[in-house]
Amino acid sequence: MDLSNYLLMKHELSLVVVFLLFILYDLFASDSAKKYYFPVACTLFLIHTVVCFFFKDNGSSFAGMYVTGPAYLTIKNILNIGVFLIMLQANAWLKQPDNIIKRGEYFMLTILTLIGMNLMISAGNFLLFYIGLETASLPIAALVAFDKHKHKSAEAGAKYIFNAAFSSGIMVFGLSLLYGACGTLYYQDIASNIYSAPMAIMAMIFVLSGLFFKISLVPFHLWAPDTYEGAPTNITLYLSTISKGAAVFALMVILYKVFPVLADTWKGIIWILILVTITIGNLFALRQKNLKRFLAFSSISQAGYIMLSLFTGTAEGMAGTIYYIFVYVFSNLAAFGVISAIEDKTGKVNMDDYNGLYATNPKLSLAMMIAMFSLGGIPFAAGFFSKLFVFKAAMSQNEVLLVFLAFLNTVIALYYYLLVVKAMFINKNNSPIETVNTDGYLKVSLVMSMAGIFVVGVVSCFYEYINSISFGI
Repeated sequence: MDLSNYLLMKHELSLVVVFLLFILYDLFASDSAKKYYFPVACTLFLIHTVVCFFFKDNGSSFAGMYVTGPAYLTIKNILNIGVFLIMLQANAWLKQPDNIIKRGEYFMLTILTLIGMNLMISAGNFLLFYIGLETASLPIAALVAFDKHKHKSAEAGAKYIFNAAFSSGIMVFGLSLLYGACGTLYYQDIASNIYSAPMAIMAMIFVLSGLFFKISLVPFHLWAPDTYEGAPTNITLYLSTISKGAAVFALMVILYKVFPVLADTWKGIIWILILVTITIGNLFALRQKNLKRFLAFSSISQAGYIMLSLFTGTAEGMAGTIYYIFVYVFSNLAAFGVISAIEDKTGKVNMDDYNGLYATNPKLSLAMMIAMFSLGGIPFAAGFFSKLFVFKAAMSQNEVLLVFLAFLNTVIALYYYLLVVKAMFINKNNSPIETVNTDGYLKVSLVMSMAGIFVVGVVSCFYEYINSISFGI
């Protein structure tokens, strides 16, 4: 092992540098300098995000344990953009008396989780994958319980860590069976040695179950609503976008790089999971009045749509998956940005509280409407094209019945997304939420999110760029 092994890990090394700078600034800056911690931290991460677009590495290191290439770099860049916009939305929340002394902890924990997710994405060996998974999961549990003086936040943190530990245990058991069947943990070696046998199939199911938990596919979704509701809104946004996006890509790599021989088995399983996830997510979202629980079940349903293109196994399906993640990040950023702005000022998160919101907060109402249109798949928001591409990818594999049932579920989803729009623009309210003044950071995040929804939706240039990538995973 020499220095050249580390040269491919530019994304991770850049994050480590940012992490160390956060620690040094938090430890040694004077009290007057710490007033600027938030803009300094956001600026450092923005520099990291921009610099990472210039990395064009391709290959493997550490004897194949770490792998990178165009598709890997693309998903990491998407996650960097999402994390940067999420950080911008955290300013008002971090200024609260209980949180202002913990600003450094927030940024450092966030960077740690992102390092873990990057390792998950680029893993070529299940040992590195598991290290990345735990590096991501443990700091997230601390972030979920960040508002430790609030009962729901502490409860959500406990539920998340217990469920994460249980799912990790299931995955490790599956890895032990996989090692027993193949004698290795390297992705390529497993793919060469595995065959359709009961032990191998059982190992695959246990391994995949751990990732299904991260993506919150039914029936591994029960942790999501309570955790999303109890966690700080900024962390809920992180869970529903960044964590899910990284897990989806890692799952895509594992399915097609480790278990291609067992494709007939796992495609049947995922076919059922897709249909059940979309349907249950939609039906339970119809019943929700708390907007964070509402978006929790919405994200469960969206996970099903993401999987719709993933399980096709074609280059078109893989491109559609990454495109869907990109659009989903922007749409959720806009929705949670509005929820965060209103919750920080008023503490209100119920849908009925949003009745008549347009009368007092027209800009926030417009941002929420655009987000709902995108999540619902209304033309010409980006969400329409993301659903169109995943349906197209599935249809190319003759999955007519699954696409038809998913399309019917889209009608249900559109109904409950429009309930939010109806509350803001049509429902009457004699005492609507007072005018909410948002800070400049949140405004920038919302403007960038809405611009992303429309720009990507109208020209679909990002999809064309992704489609031109050689998906050699």
